[in-house]
Amino acid sequence: MKILYYDCFCGISGDMNLAALIDLGVPKEYLVQELSKLNLNYEYEIKIEKSMKLGITGTRVDVILKDKLKDKIHISEQASHEHNHEQHHHRNLKDIEEIINSSDLSDKVKKLSLDMFMKVAEAEAKVHGKTLYEVHFHEVGAIDSIVDMVGAAICLDYLKVDKIIASPVQVGGGFVKCAHGIMPVPAPATTEILKNIPINTGIVQFETTTPTGAAILAANAHEFTQKVDFSIKKIGYGIGHRDLEIPNVLRVYLGEKESTEEVEGQYILETNIDDMNPELYGYVEEKLFEVGALDVFKTPIFMKKGRPGIKLSVLTNEKVEKNVLDIIFEETTSIGVRK
Repeated sequence: MKILYYDCFCGISGDMNLAALIDLGVPKEYLVQELSKLNLNYEYEIKIEKSMKLGITGTRVDVILKDKLKDKIHISEQASHEHNHEQHHHRNLKDIEEIINSSDLSDKVKKLSLDMFMKVAEAEAKVHGKTLYEVHFHEVGAIDSIVDMVGAAICLDYLKVDKIIASPVQVGGGFVKCAHGIMPVPAPATTEILKNIPINTGIVQFETTTPTGAAILAANAHEFTQKVDFSIKKIGYGIGHRDLEIPNVLRVYLGEKESTEEVEGQYILETNIDDMNPELYGYVEEKLFEVGALDVFKTPIFMKKGRPGIKLSVLTNEKVEKNVLDIIFEETTSIGVRK
């Protein structure tokens, strides 16, 4: 079994995720080529380079917005909350669905991308009391976040892992500036997306997990645990854009775990019968085998007040248990069984 593990000790953002997966082995040329299928190349350039943070070497990704009237603007997702939002296109969910569905991306990548955007749309709608298609995404509708989430889908599809696992997510602390003002960390949308997902807080007074990063995990991770019970084959580091007391990086592991064959659970169902014509047991046995019973046997017993009876025992599994019970209750005088 091939496993991708997210070690979110300093949170996760969209650009850090892209950088980490490229550092893990997704060819940057492949990512750029697939992203071009969105037909948004006129709006951005993507810069991918090796970088270092507190002695850790990894990959850094920058989305560079194109502007005919201004110099190129370098934006990291982690800094986007403090950026002038007038420089972003405020797309809504319908706009994003049209961009993705009209592209030449594979159906799987389209689905993964839309699943992530839906997580954010649902959170924004809940927080602001609007319907899904009334929400404007602000940062998440901006071109850099479209690149981050579709890019995540492209990379995950390329890696073709069997299972995605993540550690509890560090969200940071303090306050953050966003389109609606100054908000506590984690921001309301991030909190909504991370419902039912274990988090850690306060390692730094800064937002370490963005809505985009949260959506990537919420839509794709199967399990959240600190336990690493697989063989680590490769490690990637996505370098963030902040200088913090701890390394502002996202660490990902590519690992392997021996697939364990599922052991079929089998059960004995038993019932004691003392008021049925013994000639009927052969017929009942045939019906039980017909519906999938693995074994059927009868044991002579003495019941209350010395009455002779039969203990009917049926070996079954979860798949056919209901059918076996139906036969017992329909074809015998039993009113209850032991399992």
